[in-house]
Amino acid sequence: MARSAHAYMRGNTVKFYEWLETTSGRAIPEGPSVWICGDCHVGNLGPVADVTGHVDLQIRDLDQTVIGNPAHDLVRLGLSLATAVRSADLPGVTTARMIEEMVSGYASAMVRRNHVMPKPDGEGNNVQRIMAQALRRRWKNLANERIEDVRPAIPRGDKFWEPTKSEKAELLKLASSDEIKGLVTALRDRPSDASVELLDAAYWIKGCSSLGRLRYAALVGLKGVNSEERRICFLDIKEATTAAAPRRADARMPRDNAQRVVEGAQHLAPNLGNRMLATKMNDRSVVVRELLPQDLKLEMDQLTQREAIDAARYLACVVGEAHARQLDATSRRIWRGELLKQKTKSLDAPSWLWSSIVELVASHEGAYLEHCRRYPFDL
Repeated sequence: MARSAHAYMRGNTVKFYEWLETTSGRAIPEGPSVWICGDCHVGNLGPVADVTGHVDLQIRDLDQTVIGNPAHDLVRLGLSLATAVRSADLPGVTTARMIEEMVSGYASAMVRRNHVMPKPDGEGNNVQRIMAQALRRRWKNLANERIEDVRPAIPRGDKFWEPTKSEKAELLKLASSDEIKGLVTALRDRPSDASVELLDAAYWIKGCSSLGRLRYAALVGLKGVNSEERRICFLDIKEATTAAAPRRADARMPRDNAQRVVEGAQHLAPNLGNRMLATKMNDRSVVVRELLPQDLKLEMDQLTQREAIDAARYLACVVGEAHARQLDATSRRIWRGELLKQKTKSLDAPSWLWSSIVELVASHEGAYLEHCRRYPFDL
């Protein structure tokens, strides 16, 4: 989190929701009740494959998903884009243009009837590049990144730790369950009668998401499958905890946090949601999903001004589509009209959105510098 203001913003969801409790945060309009990402920053968007291998750019992290106010996702995305621009040392006018394009892209999703995402604008922009990279990737790419080899073993070190005996027993029990068999055989035409075995497993040190939680990587093999692309599965097992994102008081959601995450994913990012499983491990709720080579995180560390503006429009369109598919035509029209109100003469975006992002950027900059003072690291 100390590497840049953008990294700090991505790792500090709680600060964003603390701001929402202030007078400024309460000035955000109330949108319709829908499942929202809850932590809608750039790093939580990216290419995601479905069970057939088709790839779309969708929300890819749903830990904070709740039924809430879609405007919260829009503000968080705007903050993420603004801090990414500052980290890329682009001029402030880029941020203003991005927010305008972001609103335009989000609003366009509210009037599209067929729910088919348009292609990203701009020759060779950042979004197009990451999508093209995702479509080229195969199992060996995932293996080289995660386990350093195509052999079915997870290397121990800084990222992967040896599990305890009790953890190994629980992981073995989980891997041999019918739930896991159903999950891994649903993908890429794997035979449903294939037997499943746990090849290796490790505790996974993975950023803030593993602090104080269960987080494991597991390699599972399918016996009788010859293709290496289909025979070995890399599972991400992650504890689901209470969301920091505020939920609607009358929202009916699963009480179990893992079930909440899966249900939210099925509404917001069906490519991912249909590949996830809510279950228990050591009586704690966990979400299990198979990592696929095509699942990539969108990085926006080095951008040109044109790339930043094009990406803002397209990413907001992705988020808008995730919200819009949950609404009927009338609700979409009303919400779009509300969004396009309160524009100023100098900015083609709602004043509440712009003022919220400016205030959040300022508060995060100060908090980031204080964080760096307390937690220095070697450059």
